[in-house]
Amino acid sequence: MTIGFEFKNGQAAAEADIPRLSPDEFRAGLIRGAAAGLRPVLFFGAPETPGIRLYAVAADDRNSNLFALSTTFREGDSYPAITPEVPAFHLFEREFYEDFGVKPEGHPWLKPVRRGIAGAASAGPAYLFFRMDGDEVHEVGVGPIHAGVIEPGHFRFSCTGEEVHHLEIQLGFQHRGVENLFLLRRDHAGFRLRLAESIAGDSVIGHAGAYAGAMEALGRSPAERRALAIRVIAQELERFGVHLGDLAALAGDVAYLTGNAAFSALRTKIINASLALCGSRFGRGLVAVGGVRCDISPELRDVLRAAVADAEDGARLAADVLFGSSSVLARFEKAGIVYPETARSLGLVGPAARASGLAVDVRSDHPYGGYAYFPVHKMTLASGDVFSRAYIRSVEIGQSARIIREQLDALPEGAIVRPVAAPSADAFVVSMTEGWRGEIAHAAITDGEGRLRRYKIKDPSFHNWFGLALAVRKNGISDFPVCNKSFNLSYCGFDL
Repeated sequence: MTIGFEFKNGQAAAEADIPRLSPDEFRAGLIRGAAAGLRPVLFFGAPETPGIRLYAVAADDRNSNLFALSTTFREGDSYPAITPEVPAFHLFEREFYEDFGVKPEGHPWLKPVRRGIAGAASAGPAYLFFRMDGDEVHEVGVGPIHAGVIEPGHFRFSCTGEEVHHLEIQLGFQHRGVENLFLLRRDHAGFRLRLAESIAGDSVIGHAGAYAGAMEALGRSPAERRALAIRVIAQELERFGVHLGDLAALAGDVAYLTGNAAFSALRTKIINASLALCGSRFGRGLVAVGGVRCDISPELRDVLRAAVADAEDGARLAADVLFGSSSVLARFEKAGIVYPETARSLGLVGPAARASGLAVDVRSDHPYGGYAYFPVHKMTLASGDVFSRAYIRSVEIGQSARIIREQLDALPEGAIVRPVAAPSADAFVVSMTEGWRGEIAHAAITDGEGRLRRYKIKDPSFHNWFGLALAVRKNGISDFPVCNKSFNLSYCGFDL
C-alpha cells in the first residue's frame, strides 16, 4: 500500500521527494492507508513562505516501511477532520490546529493540547471540561500540583459513587519550547544532544539515540558496529531498570510492600550498571552523534554481566511471588482494561499496546542501529488490564537481559565514535527508536544550507495518555493509582 514517498526508519531523503498533495488528496490518502493497516507516526506542520506545510508519516509495520506525504495551507484555513474516520489522529490534529490555526472541521474533541489555540491570548482559551448531569454525579479533581516530585497535570473524574464514568486529563502546564530550541543556529558543546537527553529524563537513551540517528542519517555517516552494540546495551539497561521501578511502584500501590522493596533494590543494581558504563545512572553522556563516548573493557563486561544476571534472577523470583499473590491479582486482574480494538483505534504503542494484543515494536518492525543485526521477538498479551501491563514488563525484563548478554558476548571490534559530516541540504529524515514506553519518533528537516529548519519530536506518551483516560472508565476511583502506574506516562515528554 503506497500513499506517499516510501522510505525506511533512519533513511535520509530529499525533502523535494515528499509529494505535495491537495488537502483532499492528503486526507484521502491517510484514510486509505489506515484502512490498509498503516498507522500514524507523525503529523506536524512547518512554516513556509507563504503558508504552512503539513507533513504526515505513516508506518507499514509488516513490511518495515514508512510513507511521507504533505499538503499546504494558509493560516485560518480549514479541512474536513480525519479523526472521525481514523481516531488515532485525534491528538495530532488538535496539536496542528493549536500550532498553526488550521482547523479540522468536524473534529469531535477539539480542545487545547498544551498552550491554547494559535492567535489567542498567551494563556489560551478557557479549557472546557466534559460535564455530566445528574443528582448523584460528582467530580473529583486531582492536580495539577501533586505531592512530592510528580510533574504537573490535571485529572478530572466524573463519578457516581465510587465508579468513574469519565476521566479528562489536561496537560501542557510546563510547555518548554523544546522543538524550537533544536533550531538554534549553533550547536555549542553538543547542546542539542543534551537537549535530547532532557526531553524525558527517564528515556535518555531512547531520545538521545533518536536524535543521534537523525543527525548521522543527515550526514550520511553511520556509527560503527561497536558503538551501535553499546547503544543497544544502554537502551536495554534503561528498559530493564525502568520496568523494575514500575513493578516496584505497582506493588506499592496495592500495599504489597515486600515486592516494592525487592523490585526497588533490583532497580538500583541495574541503574548502577549504567553508572559503571558511562558515569550516569540514567545514561546521560553516553550517546554521541557518531557513536558513543564510553567503551566497554573486558573488566567492565564482567561487571555488567554479573549485574544483569543477579538482577534477572532476583526479578524472576520477585515476579513469581508478586503474580502468585491472590491479594495482588485481586487488584490487578480486570482492572483498567483497554481492549485490543480500542488500543488499535487509538494507536497505542509500547508495552501498553503489547499488553492489549498489538504486536508493535520499533526494534522488530523498523529495525535501527544495532537492532538491525539481530531479531527482536515481539511479546504480547491479550487481556489489556493492569495485570497484563504489569506482566509484560516482567517478560520484557527477561528479554532485555538476554539481549544485553548476547551483545556483551559478541561485542564487535572497532571505533566507538567517528566524525559525522554536516547535514545534507534540503533533506528530510525520521529517526525512530523503541524507548521503554514505546515508539519515539524524531523528524528533522534541513534548509538549503543544511541547517535545521524544523525538528519534530514525538514521545510515546503522546499516543498513550488517552488510553489511560479510557482504561479507568467503569472502575472504582480507588483503582486509578494502579491504572495510572501501569501506564506510567511522561508529563514532560508530552509537554515538550
